[in-house]
Amino acid sequence: MDISDERWSRLQGGYRMPYDPRPALQRLANGDVASAWEELWTELHHQGDLGLASFAAVPELVRIHKLRGVADWNTYALAVTIEEARANPDNPPLPEWLSDDYARAWVDLQQLALAEFPAAVAEELVHSLVAVLAFAKGRRTLGRMAMLTEDERQEMLGDAGWG
Repeated sequence: MDISDERWSRLQGGYRMPYDPRPALQRLANGDVASAWEELWTELHHQGDLGLASFAAVPELVRIHKLRGVADWNTYALAVTIEEARANPDNPPLPEWLSDDYARAWVDLQQLALAEFPAAVAEELVHSLVAVLAFAKGRRTLGRMAMLTEDERQEMLGDAGWG
């Protein structure tokens, strides 16, 4: 969806209230990273809920990620969070008019993750890259596991008798 499309102003975010993410996306593109990510994380996803603005933002997040040229875990983690919540039947389905852009964004995101993985060191980045790759291959459970902290994974393994 083109960034100037009038539908942006009629979309809903994670709180199921009207939310137009374009100002936050523009701030992200312009380098006001901290405030943009704070707003996008807050507005696009809320306790498993999302809205059409969440889906519409993913292609823009990927486009901005490519332009910035910075391996930012937020892009990957937020895309995975949105994709995971997409399976929740209480959330709106991905609309047909957005499905091609969303699918292309996921192809691009997978390619970016593969390119950025060799140099990744930070825990959040490594986890979110692995999660994107798992989700892109249809391995949703593996992707969810990748998004857990190391302590959470260790606890789960211990509870399962593997610790």
